[in-house]
Amino acid sequence: MLESCQTAQERWGGVHELIDRWLEERRQLLVSYYRLTKALADQGKTSTEALEGFREWLTDYLSAGHFEIYEQLMKEAQAFGDQPALVLLDQALPKLHTLTHQLMDLDSQLNPAALQRLESNLSQIGELLAERFDIEDQLIEKLHSAHA
Repeated sequence: MLESCQTAQERWGGVHELIDRWLEERRQLLVSYYRLTKALADQGKTSTEALEGFREWLTDYLSAGHFEIYEQLMKEAQAFGDQPALVLLDQALPKLHTLTHQLMDLDSQLNPAALQRLESNLSQIGELLAERFDIEDQLIEKLHSAHA
């Protein structure tokens, strides 16, 4: 039994580090988002550099979720035979995919030259990110924390 616990720890300890890195990326994404929206609110404009920095963080964060985190959480739930977690994943993943498409569509429309539209798009992005973070936090809490 102790051996299987060690194996599980070895196997899923890396998932914890992966999630920690991903959550740090989320923090960096939010910092860049707030800097961008603050500059826009204070100065009525933003720099192309700030906008591109935000877009990079957004793309990296979304990609990590889809191509690393969700897959690892699913593998972990399968390895533990956690049917409720798998059901939660089945419900959450389509929502997350939809949110990703919406975020990427808005991201492609970000243009510092069209300020009114930029403000509106950033506002929508903020709302979509909040919804996405809520779903992701539920997945982390229900799936990974249950297996730690």
